[in-house]
Amino acid sequence: MTTERDTIFALSSGRPPAAIAVVRISGPRARVALEQLIGRVPQPRHASLARVRDPKIGAIIDEALALWFPAPNSETGEDMAELQVHGGRAVIAAVLAALAKVAGLRHAEAGEFTRRAFENGRMDLTAVEGLADLVAAETEAQRRQAYQHLKGLLGDRAETWRQRLIEALALVEAGIDFSDEDDVPKDMMARSLALIRPLAEEISKAGTGQGERLREGLRVAIAGPPNAGKSTLFNRLARREAAIVSPFPGTTRDVLELHLDLGGYPVTVLDTAGIRETNDPVEREGVRRASEQAAGANLVLWVVDAAASECQTLRLPAINVASESAAWLVVNKMDLVAEETQRRIESRFDTKEVVNFVSSKTGAGVDELVNAVAGFAERFFTPEPALVTRERQRAHLKETVLALQGAQRAAQDGREEIMAEQLRLATRALGKLLGRVDVEDVLDVIFRDFCIGK
Repeated sequence: MTTERDTIFALSSGRPPAAIAVVRISGPRARVALEQLIGRVPQPRHASLARVRDPKIGAIIDEALALWFPAPNSETGEDMAELQVHGGRAVIAAVLAALAKVAGLRHAEAGEFTRRAFENGRMDLTAVEGLADLVAAETEAQRRQAYQHLKGLLGDRAETWRQRLIEALALVEAGIDFSDEDDVPKDMMARSLALIRPLAEEISKAGTGQGERLREGLRVAIAGPPNAGKSTLFNRLARREAAIVSPFPGTTRDVLELHLDLGGYPVTVLDTAGIRETNDPVEREGVRRASEQAAGANLVLWVVDAAASECQTLRLPAINVASESAAWLVVNKMDLVAEETQRRIESRFDTKEVVNFVSSKTGAGVDELVNAVAGFAERFFTPEPALVTRERQRAHLKETVLALQGAQRAAQDGREEIMAEQLRLATRALGKLLGRVDVEDVLDVIFRDFCIGK
């Protein structure tokens, strides 16, 4: 005997107050919920004006647009309804309270609507991840990448690979099971091998992109000695007093973050403590964090004081940065030195060096620095759509490639059973990528990042 699944409901639009609020209902009793709240079920996929009433006392709560999406042609694959009510807090609270009074209905958990869409075959796991990224997208480039994954950029390709693997596996298994039959070709393993060789290369290339970069954004660390004007530059970029500015060295103790959209690309700018030797334990921790952030950043802006030019400090030190990262010298406080000194400073640098001359106080040269960072971001991110945007996806593709390589070695040794097993492992790895097998351990992690009502 099977138990009827719960019907869930939740506010699916933004935080109130708002002009309109969308309340979603999904499950076998969605029809009953509409009948009890508005007295009827509208024509499928047509908006209908209705009065929403409390099912217990019959009092009118609001006038709304009601929509009805019968299964399986709905977003979740179940019977589904929407009520578009006025977006005041009291209205929303009353509608949700009215739904809670309908037997068999309960509030949805985070990501439960999307999880039901996945479980009912309306989406694969790569599309679910694309939807999560689309909801979280803050820049145009992130939106484009997320939307492509939602619409099957990786999922459709992976399903095609899986079907080709199944075909290759069927050839090998036919050769094993019917080896004594005269009408079965004797070159099954060779034919299978011809299928998987180009497939292994194709999947291997698919996993080499840097799609995670666009999700995580470019990290730019503003670093340098104390009192070089790092926090003033940070505030100039933020266009507000985000960091405390003081003439006393060691003011910045913790790492501050600023999120920017530069040319459609996500950039996180980090203001760090001045790097120097100190006996102050709090400042020493700030210096440690500053060094750590500089080491992990994609671009380090090493800020120095132009007024200290005679002290040989206008240089880029040997900063510990990652192999694919870069470090630029930013000569700040150019407004505090005479024009002759400015020319002398500028002449000290080779044209091949990336050096920016700015005044954080007046703003001179800051726009040019921002444009240079935007150009760096454009080069940093993959220009073509990345097939892989998460480490989970990359791991399953790597697992697939390793299994295919094992299958090729087994074929060369004439070991049909081992080849078949390796092909089964490769097919299973792609199944896990799409969410078709053995993914319970990752589902909770993925769906917990969704908001209620999605």
